[in-house]
Amino acid sequence: MEDWALRAMARWPNVPALFGWLSLDRRGRWRIRGELISRPQIIDTFDRNYAADEHSRWYFQNGPQRGYVQLETAPLVLHAEGEALRTHNGLAVESPSAGWLDEDGGLWLATEHGPAALSDQEAEWLLAHLQGAQGLVDEAELATALALPAGARTDLRLEWSTQALPLQRLSRAEAPQVLGFVAEPQPQPGEKTSERAPD
Repeated sequence: MEDWALRAMARWPNVPALFGWLSLDRRGRWRIRGELISRPQIIDTFDRNYAADEHSRWYFQNGPQRGYVQLETAPLVLHAEGEALRTHNGLAVESPSAGWLDEDGGLWLATEHGPAALSDQEAEWLLAHLQGAQGLVDEAELATALALPAGARTDLRLEWSTQALPLQRLSRAEAPQVLGFVAEPQPQPGEKTSERAPD
């Protein structure tokens, strides 16, 4: 969180929160009321002032006001940079603690920065790092793993850098509960809300 946002929060601690305006899509792109944000300066500000509250709702801190974010997949969307993985807001992922594959072959990770999903644009990276019993996963092994019920441990693992992470099956619909985040934030009882962002 940037200093200017922290100062604004301290100066105006009771500004009503904003719900239903902001979203993060499955490729890690910010949207306001469904419209893609394209200005680099705005994206950079969103990226640097993005966090989760005590209820696992993710938000953008806009000065003194929190704008809660609807999530198409996970709070953090991962992109490959060579061998490295980075979140959509530029954080390096180095020590995930758990990994899952959903019914569509999507990768989800519990990272040191929070719950994350690999962008669907990174399928080639994923296939290059999925290991089965005899090395790189083949089509039959992947199909067998994806046919398992949610919660089952697969015979696959994600290998990159120094990681060798066993993968479980995950139902995409259950991802928020399993990974611990709120996909569609709603106000808590008694929480002040606003219909518009501050000028």
